[in-house]
Amino acid sequence: MMSQRELLTYLLLTYLLLQLFLPLTLSFLHPPHHPPVHVPTLVPHVPTPLIRSRFSAQTQLDFTTHCNSSCFHRGEQGAQKEQLTEKLAFETLYANGSRTLTTVDVKGDEEVETDHFDHPSPIRGSRVKPRKKRVRRQIYGADGRFNIQGDNFLLDYPFSTAVRISTGCTGVLVSQQHVLTAAHCLHDGKDYVKGARKLRVGFLIPPSINGTKAGLTSAKKPLVRWVRVKRTRVPKGWIQGPQEVSMDFDYALLELRWPHRRPFMRLSVAPSSDDLAGNRIHFSGFDSDRSGELVYRFCPVEEESSDLIYQHCDARPGASGSGVYGRVWDNSLERWERKVIGIFSGHQWLEIDGENRDYNVAVRITPLKFAQICYWVHGNRLDCVQD
Repeated sequence: MMSQRELLTYLLLTYLLLQLFLPLTLSFLHPPHHPPVHVPTLVPHVPTPLIRSRFSAQTQLDFTTHCNSSCFHRGEQGAQKEQLTEKLAFETLYANGSRTLTTVDVKGDEEVETDHFDHPSPIRGSRVKPRKKRVRRQIYGADGRFNIQGDNFLLDYPFSTAVRISTGCTGVLVSQQHVLTAAHCLHDGKDYVKGARKLRVGFLIPPSINGTKAGLTSAKKPLVRWVRVKRTRVPKGWIQGPQEVSMDFDYALLELRWPHRRPFMRLSVAPSSDDLAGNRIHFSGFDSDRSGELVYRFCPVEEESSDLIYQHCDARPGASGSGVYGRVWDNSLERWERKVIGIFSGHQWLEIDGENRDYNVAVRITPLKFAQICYWVHGNRLDCVQD
């Protein structure tokens, strides 16, 4: 027998599912057929030892950047290959505090370099209207977030792929042993945050699984099982770069000490928003204003550039690092699949033609970033081709 709270949650999620699936019916009638995405190959060099981190930075959960026209269009003159490979180099932090720097070469990147990485498409500003000042940052109009409660939902895919990061952020399971999150949750661009010294990942456990009587579960919050992180990787594009530039590289990968037993969500190169089912993105996170609870939201993509996804999904600090996913057409399976296409970073004020526009922003998984993250996960280049 469901309690009143569980019944309300069930009705809300039923309504939510109807809202999600009804717009997809037309997409199912006319599924897209796209050529395979060209993914370059990352060739790593031998890692170079670095001095140990001081872990002196402070965690910044409410991450906000500003970007003007020159910042947004910075890639239009074309970047040199050396600049790309320097940003795709990465730093590895180990559990004992030691760290290394791995430089890379990029092969087969000519097409990606010009089409997907260095030339942000102009924001479709002609149809963007000035917005009124908001009372609370990252909440747009009526709050459209849903609390995920009850054993039947917390342990169900895709909600079960969301995990907590001990520094106060969110992450998403992308393999049996790896978690994708935002770089700013671990590193401020110059040094690792204090909490990264003993970084942990938290898995939600519904109260009833821990032996609590079923009749009392509705009043209790989920418990958390913490697992230590074995290794952390952060792209050089994030480290020691201006925030407006490095926001494009606000992602990091955590390797757990041992595999988990939960389903994970596969990665994908982010398609155009027009090729997302319903033009929608989704993500679940641990927003700071709803302590201890998993919060889900979805919204349409407002604008997009080569490296960022601009949207107005309601979010609060703590949601940073959430895996942004959409329903992407899988040519091999011939069906729509939920796949991680970005990482929620934070908030950005974008100044174009003298007009300030505010967005919540996710880092887009480009072909080059896909190749890099995939290498971090698999440790070899052979498995790193777009599905």
